[in-house]
Parts: sequence; C-alpha cells; structure tokens
Amino acid sequence: MSDIPLFSSLSIIIPTYNRKATLKRALAGYLEQSAPALIHELLVVDDGSTDETESMVRDFSGASPFPIRYLRQPNQGPAAARNFGVREARASLLLFTDSDIIPEHDLVERHIEWHRKNPETTTAILGYVTWPKEINATPFMHWYGENRLFHFDQLRDQRQASFRCFYTCNVSLKAEFLRTCGPFDEEFKSAAFEDIELGYRLSKQGMRLLYNPAAIAYHYQFFSFEDACRKSRNNAGAAELFYSKEAGREVLRETETRHSRPGYGVAKELAAGLAKLLFPVKRYLDSAIPLPGFVYGLFIWDATRQQGPPPSGQDRRLGTSDR
Repeated sequence: MSDIPLFSSLSIIIPTYNRKATLKRALAGYLEQSAPALIHELLVVDDGSTDETESMVRDFSGASPFPIRYLRQPNQGPAAARNFGVREARASLLLFTDSDIIPEHDLVERHIEWHRKNPETTTAILGYVTWPKEINATPFMHWYGENRLFHFDQLRDQRQASFRCFYTCNVSLKAEFLRTCGPFDEEFKSAAFEDIELGYRLSKQGMRLLYNPAAIAYHYQFFSFEDACRKSRNNAGAAELFYSKEAGREVLRETETRHSRPGYGVAKELAAGLAKLLFPVKRYLDSAIPLPGFVYGLFIWDATRQQGPPPSGQDRRLGTSDR
C-alpha cells in the first residue's frame, strides 16, 4: 500500500485575458505558499490575450518549485478556458481561481486540509474572498463584496452553502466528479453566471459545497458604485442566457414566489420613493464615510431594477472577477 496521503496535491486552474500585471501578483502569491509541495501544477489558460501574458508566465515558470503550465486558446470566454484546464489537469483535486485573485499564504493548504477531512467525491470546498489592504477598499466596497458580489454575509456560522455560492474565484473539487458531471457550459462567453449554472448541475448530482472561511483569497480590483452598476448592465446578456437554462428557471421560480407575497408591490413603490428622498446621500456612496447597508442596497436596486431580477438578489457576474 502507498504511504502517500489521500489528496496529496492539487492542480490550480486560472483563466486569464489581458491581465498581465494582476496575474503576476497572483502567481507570486502561489510561489509564496506555506506548502508548495501541495501544488501538483498551476495551469494558466490564456483566453486569447494580446498583452505579454505568455512571456510573463514563462518567466515565472523558470523560478517555480512546481510546474507552471501555459495553455492558450482563441478568445472563447472563461467557461471554455476552464474546460481546457480541466482536460489538461493531472491532479485528483482542482482549485479554480481567477487572474485577479491573490491567494493568502496558506490557501492551498487550507483547501487540501478540508478535502482530506471530507474525501467524498461529491464534496467541494468554497473559500472566502475579500479585498486586499493595499487597494484601500471603501465602505461601499466592503458592503458590495459581502452582500452583492458574493453572499458571504449570509454564510457566517454556516458550514454548507448552496449552488449559488459556487464561486470559481476560490473553489476546489474532485476532478473525477467534475469530469463526470460537468463541464462548464461554453455558451456563456463572458465571465458571468457560468459558474453558478455549473454549480446547479453539480448540486443535482449530489454536490455538497462546504464553506471554509479560513481559505482566504484577495480580490485585487477596485469598485466604485458606478463600476458595480456598469457590471450589472454588462451582464444583462449572460443573465438572459442563464434564465433560459434549468438553473435560471429554478432561481426565477423562487424569485417570483417572493415577489408574489402580499405587500411586495407596495414595498417596491415605497423603496422607489425612498431612493428619491435620499438622493442627496448618493454623493457619499464612494466616500470613506460608512453608510447603513440598506442605503447601499437601495441605490443599487434603484439603479438596476429596470434590468430584470438578478438571481438570488445578486447583481454580480456570479463567478467573480471577470476572468
């Protein structure tokens, strides 16, 4: 019998598109992991970048204690890029992340630790994502990250998460399970909804998504209020595609149930009136002055309500950081 422990290493899959500078930070974070021997390989899947991503990755690979493999495809979107990475990955565990996600020094160790404790093929591990200190996140960003971009505020004190939290910026799962029950739907051409849609299909096949808040990664991106609204507008096409899928129809049924409750129409009119009343406060949304969470939520809702109901109240790309 082999004395190699179960899940002795994992493959990291990072899709990227024209993010050379931020990807460089992410790769540096993996070179500084507390247990680099746990990294079987790191796969960078370049989705048709036109910057110098390839040369930068190859420079990093020469100094890495683990293999860094550069894969390239014509621009097809992150779903296709992740599928490419899954086909090429050689470890029994896969860690999905993004090119603007910087790992905490023990991120890999934390993921593998939980897989060893939960070796079932259907168990996946979700990590926590927050903002790095150096980008000086505003109070709005902290609210937006916890409540809208992700729903970590609802996961506090919870061990298990729903498929809506299958965030491929920081999630790991068994390769065998994904290859059997996946892959990502390549109809999704942008970084929006493609991971949640897969999460739904995996959940139908028995996926149990466990939340490990100690598996921390940092989203290296600045968001203003207008950036958040623009993100929602840009995701409209992906949202329409999502709602045409079984996963989206399931979410819409739940949304329609909430909206059919007595008093919903009146509450909606009152919220619209309150947004007008509080309009002078809008100038402080991106300031260092913290506002009550309901104020941020009210203005986000008011700015995006003409775009149709986002799944589970979220207006994010539902997969995190653009690629």
